[in-house]
Amino acid sequence: MQKTLIIGATTNPERMAFKAAQRLRKNGHEVVLIGNKSGEIDGNPIHTGKIVLNDIDTVTLYINPKIQPDYYDYILALHPRRIIFNPGTENSVFKKLAEDEGIETENACTLVLLSLKEY
Repeated sequence: MQKTLIIGATTNPERMAFKAAQRLRKNGHEVVLIGNKSGEIDGNPIHTGKIVLNDIDTVTLYINPKIQPDYYDYILALHPRRIIFNPGTENSVFKKLAEDEGIETENACTLVLLSLKEY
């Protein structure tokens, strides 16, 4: 299955990033988590730094567009197949940068894509 990086992961079960991590794993996807606080989701650690990664298929964003510039170079260097901008994370500047690098982008909800089996 595809490896997904969630940026904006949290241990708060009410947050969409938490729910997405659980649902992705339940659907057989490998998940890597980055957040601003360490912790874990179902035994999967939340990293607080920009860790070295390989073979990332999808980056799904749960961070405000105002802090996304700190992640532009990191995400682009991962060369993911696509970036999903979840509701509230839409960013036309980053979208263009990614598309210029040949990375597919979607303004979509990871949870909805999973429920429609379109992930």
